[in-house]
Amino acid sequence: MGLSSFNPFASTTPSPSSPKPSSDGAFIAPDRTSRAKCYEARDAFFQCLDKNGILDAIKDEDKARKECGDVEKVFGRECAGSWVTYFKQRRVMEWKKQQTLNKIEAEGGWVPEGAATPAASQPQMPK
Repeated sequence: MGLSSFNPFASTTPSPSSPKPSSDGAFIAPDRTSRAKCYEARDAFFQCLDKNGILDAIKDEDKARKECGDVEKVFGRECAGSWVTYFKQRRVMEWKKQQTLNKIEAEGGWVPEGAATPAASQPQMPK
């Protein structure tokens, strides 16, 4: 066993929300209950980010961990890692989209109905 294969931080047991492989090797999609727990954890994490004025939890990772580390751990435990990354990226994308739509409207442009993201799901960032 070489030094490169030793990782003291590696877990030997999968996290409780890790997707389980089926008999053919593909992963089984999370059920409704698991998804609901994931969404609840995501919403709690995003509320914490909003409360602390953090938009991008990837770019501002250190600040996000400092202010919302406990909530982020729950988010990471309840959701698949790829989902966590996707939700963090989507949060920023949705905010940028809304800023662009607001600018178009402010300049007198037309925004198709339904193009705006519902206000309840928008990060409340300082202007």
